[in-house]
Amino acid sequence: MKKLPARNKVSTSDTWDLSTLFASDDEWEKSFRKWEREIQKFKPFRGTLGKSAKKLSECLELDLEFDRLGERLGAYAFLKTTEDQTNADYQRMVGRFRSIATKAGEATSFIRPEIMAIPTATMKKFLASSSLAEYKLLLERLRRYRKHTLGEKEEQLLAMQGEMASAAGNIFRKLLDADLKFGSVEDESGNEIELTNATLSQLLQSPKRAVRKKAFHQFYGQFEAHENSLAAALAGSVQKDVYYAKVRGYSGALDRALFPDKVPQSVYDNLIASVRNNLPAVHHYLEVRRRKMKLKKIHMYDTYVPLLPGLRKKTTWKQASDTIIAALQPLGEEYCSVLADGFNGRWCDRYPNRNKQSGAFSYGVYQSVPFIMMNYTPEVLEDMFTLAHEAGHSMHTYLSSANQPFQYYNYTIFVAEVASTFNEELLSHHLLEHADDDKQRAFYINRNIDAIRGTIIRQTMFAEFEKIAHEMVEAGEPLTVASAKDAYGKLLHDYFGPDFVIDEQLQLECLRIPHFYRAFYVYKYATGLSAAIALSRRVLNGGKKEVNQYLGFLKGGCSKYPLDLLKGAGVDMRKPAPVDAALKHFGELVAELDQLV
Repeated sequence: MKKLPARNKVSTSDTWDLSTLFASDDEWEKSFRKWEREIQKFKPFRGTLGKSAKKLSECLELDLEFDRLGERLGAYAFLKTTEDQTNADYQRMVGRFRSIATKAGEATSFIRPEIMAIPTATMKKFLASSSLAEYKLLLERLRRYRKHTLGEKEEQLLAMQGEMASAAGNIFRKLLDADLKFGSVEDESGNEIELTNATLSQLLQSPKRAVRKKAFHQFYGQFEAHENSLAAALAGSVQKDVYYAKVRGYSGALDRALFPDKVPQSVYDNLIASVRNNLPAVHHYLEVRRRKMKLKKIHMYDTYVPLLPGLRKKTTWKQASDTIIAALQPLGEEYCSVLADGFNGRWCDRYPNRNKQSGAFSYGVYQSVPFIMMNYTPEVLEDMFTLAHEAGHSMHTYLSSANQPFQYYNYTIFVAEVASTFNEELLSHHLLEHADDDKQRAFYINRNIDAIRGTIIRQTMFAEFEKIAHEMVEAGEPLTVASAKDAYGKLLHDYFGPDFVIDEQLQLECLRIPHFYRAFYVYKYATGLSAAIALSRRVLNGGKKEVNQYLGFLKGGCSKYPLDLLKGAGVDMRKPAPVDAALKHFGELVAELDQLV
């Protein structure tokens, strides 16, 4: 049986280099102790922030410097735990970091209430002072929260709940990445493959249906065996979201989630409405897939295998990274050379190893190289697109960090998903431009359809489930195994259509989505790709102006609200037009695929 290697057996060149954060665990320890001692420096500021602009400026400067060091400490500890989820030393490091972060939150809990308590006229005078010039936008944003900020004692109590609030998500992650064991599956070539979160996608792309079916049912069998624990963890996370929304005076958990980005709920609701209006195109595609695969009935495990399996090929890491760089040439030499150095250097932790965190992510730290975690599988074409996706995040971080001060560099997730899926769009365009024949073109069109279906359609279904789940709890209805499966099952029937077979185990999918532990996050994938499709067309069909506008957006960090940053780049997400256009494009791709196959 082919098993994943232990972490200490992985080649150093295939791992990331965290020395730009800390040269060693010992250096981390020294900085951690210094960071812990810094907490006492906040005490003299208590009760003084409304006295003068200078005093407020000094406190904000201390707070930002404290956060900068904390960001590096937290990043190093977290990234180390992802390498091997069973490593007790790094789990302890993360636990110590969280403990001190909670302690720091308690010590600084006076800052927000004191700033909120400053009379409007006084704050206006403060903001006219040169000592607060670099914090003006920061303070204006903070003051938006006045009606949602409690008194000093209440804020201190909420700050003390930090570790407890993350318990549900931590429990889920340990179950998903360490405790759930899925066994092994024999692939179409007779190789015994260890079934994991990382290898599931590979097995679901097998041309042999029996392999796909076994992998699917064997994988979900573990979720079925632990459904009560998983449902309890999800319910705990949703209850936490509802609790904090209620305590802080929001109309609901969704209102609280949208508030920081200043996104009206109409953007969320319009997304769901647009997708539902275009579900016939999704059903059409699934029927095209069923016909092409010569199936009597189509199941979920039939939706990942390429429709033209003869074109499936192995793509090495170097081939993938070189192709991505070629596809991104429209963004200019500087962008591409920096990213190429990152690919060839050690920004990336490339391949799966035993007990490594599943999935992929980009992790940015101010004035450090960004880091990309992959579980790259050369046999899976989608992994090249995942690498392009995470590279988009990383270059966004790189450019924001280079052009913004610390307080304005950390862009929000809403715009992050534009930068990542934009890169996927350019890669897709590049592959279609270089297709050898209609068969290869159909292969890439099929991939594009699946990408839009996975990112806009699927993530919107997830977003609708999140909305339903939170509304249930807000109405006093408990979120249980039965109620979660029932709500999710209805969505599956709507989104996949009447002719699609919904296996009973598929309803358990709602218990295995990590993003559900970051409430109302997934809709940003859908809006992000919709914006990315529009912006990529502007860049490909435009000139230097359009490229500079897009690069300006990447350099903007969080110096403006997300919708304003996007409007400056050339797309208005306050209107349903970008989502409708993306879905129209989806329908056109389905029609072309139907003709080609």
